[in-house]
Amino acid sequence: MSIPNVTINDEGFKIVSSTGALSLPEIPKKMVVIGGGYIGLEMGSVWRRFGSEVTVVEYMDSIVPQMDGDVKATFQKILKKQGFKFKLGTKVLGAEETAEGVVVTTEPKAGGATETITADVVLVSTGRKPNTSGLGLEALGVEMDRIGKIVIDPHTFQSSVPGIYAIGDVVDKGPMLAHKAEEDGIACVEHLAGLGGHVNYDTIPGVVYTHPEVATVGKTEEQVKESGIKYKVGKFSFMANSRARTVGDHDGFVKVISAADDDRILGLHILGPNAGEMIAEGVLAMEYGASSEDLARTCHAHPTLSEAVKEAAMATYDKPIHS
Repeated sequence: MSIPNVTINDEGFKIVSSTGALSLPEIPKKMVVIGGGYIGLEMGSVWRRFGSEVTVVEYMDSIVPQMDGDVKATFQKILKKQGFKFKLGTKVLGAEETAEGVVVTTEPKAGGATETITADVVLVSTGRKPNTSGLGLEALGVEMDRIGKIVIDPHTFQSSVPGIYAIGDVVDKGPMLAHKAEEDGIACVEHLAGLGGHVNYDTIPGVVYTHPEVATVGKTEEQVKESGIKYKVGKFSFMANSRARTVGDHDGFVKVISAADDDRILGLHILGPNAGEMIAEGVLAMEYGASSEDLARTCHAHPTLSEAVKEAAMATYDKPIHS
């Protein structure tokens, strides 16, 4: 999604979208990433590992604003250690292509003096919008929300017009993720076949494919606190995990949040190696309404990274074996 005074031209290789960032003909010496969300950090992480100097400009006061507070704070520290630079709480006023590269003009979002950053490549990663324009949906009377997502019945996936169904990134339910779209498609077809398909949007995992990875399912601690539910938290560092120590990849931790009354898992967050693979355990646990004690008393092979999930669950309902 573009922003005012910043024109994306993927063919020019100077101001690009995430698509253009995958096709750069050479490694940029300096890259500015506008937007500190999932895709911006993933693309920035790729080019940082190739040697680019990466500066992330984010309008909000933190990267990945919707992420659990503990996780994103540690995540940012790790990225800084890798060489990332961050300008948070910063508004981009414009980006101008020059013979040498791109000049990005910024100012604090609260107001103040403007600054410029010079880069070889600017990646615009300020979110996505549904690709619903030009399809004639308005003429058919299909209801859409303010950003162009199709309003659907979450159980049948039918739009406001009988016989027209929609799934995936163009609908107003669930995150814009490929695996969510797949679940939508299966459930929609099952409903059409009379089988009553259903998607639990509360257990759709999200993964940031940086290094280390970040994976999450369920509620953040901030969301649980805001809801008024009494809760417990357990954390376990990969620094104390034997497999992570052995392979020299031990940045990050696992965090489990459960309800104080019945110990039901409300959220599971992983910052660390192979987080995207390990989050499936948390998704399965939440689908079956498991407690942190259920997860803690489930035998995990040793030595594995997944033992950190067990230990975090143990820390939630009692205490971990290792620390």
